[in-house]
Amino acid sequence: MPAAPNDGQLVASAWEDYVKQDPADNIFARYWLLENLKAGNSFRKGAGDPITGTIEYAVNTTVKAMSELETLDVDRVDVFDRYEYAWKFVGGDIVMSEFEKGATAGGAGKFDLYAGKMDNLKRSFERKINTDLFSDGTGTNSKQAGGLQLVVSSAPSTGTVGSINRATYSFFRNQQTSGAKTSTAFDNLRASCRSIYNLCSNGPGQETPEFVVSPRTEFEGYEALLTQNERLIRGNPNDKAVSGYKGTHLMFKDIPWAYDAACPSGTAYVLNRRNLFIRWMFWMKAFPPASPVNQFADVVKILTVYNLCSDNPRRLGVVTAIT
Repeated sequence: MPAAPNDGQLVASAWEDYVKQDPADNIFARYWLLENLKAGNSFRKGAGDPITGTIEYAVNTTVKAMSELETLDVDRVDVFDRYEYAWKFVGGDIVMSEFEKGATAGGAGKFDLYAGKMDNLKRSFERKINTDLFSDGTGTNSKQAGGLQLVVSSAPSTGTVGSINRATYSFFRNQQTSGAKTSTAFDNLRASCRSIYNLCSNGPGQETPEFVVSPRTEFEGYEALLTQNERLIRGNPNDKAVSGYKGTHLMFKDIPWAYDAACPSGTAYVLNRRNLFIRWMFWMKAFPPASPVNQFADVVKILTVYNLCSDNPRRLGVVTAIT
C-alpha cells in the first residue's frame, strides 16, 4: 500500500498490528560537532547570569633582567579579565491528544507513539542545536546561539565575542588562514590546516587541537589528497574481496577529521575541547504534561538553555575560502 503522508502520524502510528518496527528515520543525520562537544569537559553545567569566567590575557611586565640593587617597577599590571556570554534558549513541545492515546493503545498500537514523539523531539533539538553551533549568532533576531562563525570567525579582528571587542583586544582573536587553491582543487588545504594546527597549539606538542570539522566536499577533498591504501581480505577462494577504508572519519596529524552537514561551505574548523565548550543551565529539560482547558490533549514542553563559549579563541582556528 502506498504511503499517504498527509494522513498524518496518527495513521502511521496505528497502522496494521503486524508491522512491528518504528517508522524509518528519513530526516536526521549524525552531528559531528555536537557529539564532540558533548564529550569530556567541553559540556559544562552552569548557572548565574550571564555566563562568565576569568581569563588570563597578559604577562607581568615588571619581570626584567636587573643589576644587584636596581629598583623594581611597582606599578600594578593588569593580567586578568573575564568573558561574558548571554544564555540562549531553545524550546519545543509535543502534543498528544486523547484520541491519539486511544487509537494507538494496546493491540492497535504499531509502536509507543508517546515515546516515538519524544524521541523525534529529542533528535529535532539536537538538529537545531547542532545547526546553531555553526551560526554567527544573528539568526532569529539574534535569539540564536553564537556559533563557530562568531567564536571562530573568518574575520577574527572584528566583532565582539564574550563581551570582548576583538578589534581592540588581539588576545581574544582566533586563528584564520585561507585555503584557496593555487592551481588545482584543494592543493593548499593540507598546508593551510598544518599552519592552523600549529598556530592553535601552545608550542610543539602542547595543548594541541583535538578534532577537525568541515563540510563533506572539503572532507572528501582532503581524503583525495591522501595516499591511497587498500587492504584485500580473502579468507578462502569463495570469499569476495573486501577493499577500502570503512571508517567514519580520517586522521589529520594525530586528530580525527569528519564532516558535518551544517558546517558552512569552504571552511574547516580546527578545534579543541579545552577552550571551546557548551555551557548549559537546562539541557532538554522536560516539564510535566499540561492539559489546555479547551482541548482534549496533553502538552509536554522541553527547554534547553545554553550557549557556545570560548575562554581562549587563540587556540581555535579556521581555514576559510577552501577551493
